[in-house]
Amino acid sequence: MAQPCDPKSHANSAFAPHDHAGCAASTLHRAQEVAQEKGARLTPVRQRALEILLEEHRAMGAYEVLDRLAADGFGNQPPVAYRALEFLVENGLAHRVRRLNAFAACMRPGEDHAPVFLICRDCGEVAEAGADEVRSALLAAAARHNFTVERATVEALGLCPRCAQTPEAEA
Repeated sequence: MAQPCDPKSHANSAFAPHDHAGCAASTLHRAQEVAQEKGARLTPVRQRALEILLEEHRAMGAYEVLDRLAADGFGNQPPVAYRALEFLVENGLAHRVRRLNAFAACMRPGEDHAPVFLICRDCGEVAEAGADEVRSALLAAAARHNFTVERATVEALGLCPRCAQTPEAEA
């Protein structure tokens, strides 16, 4: 049986076979705990937005999330999605993937981390990889310049293992 995804483990990344339903459920459960610990209210629309982001390992644009929210009866005005996504990002339950102008569920809610996003240019899947070494190097470089890093995100574009094996990828 495939294991739930664990972004700390290379073997259990979003690009490897895993129990995605378990992955999404455990991440949602942890996100609910984090929101409660922070005293942040995970309203039905905010929770549904997070559930939508957790359905696949890919980033989604705000209007795609809005369409899904509207289909579920949460209204079709852009502020509905933007406010929910902003709440999720501000509370560490989702990340903004700037390269794609999109959002992805945080796979490590409640943990102090600086994620690296591995974005497949073919299928659009996104893996949130742990980046302790990258973070250490960045903080050391910043310290040499007396700079305080408040937030950092690294995004890498390439091919996931599945897409790298296709003939089109080799062309």
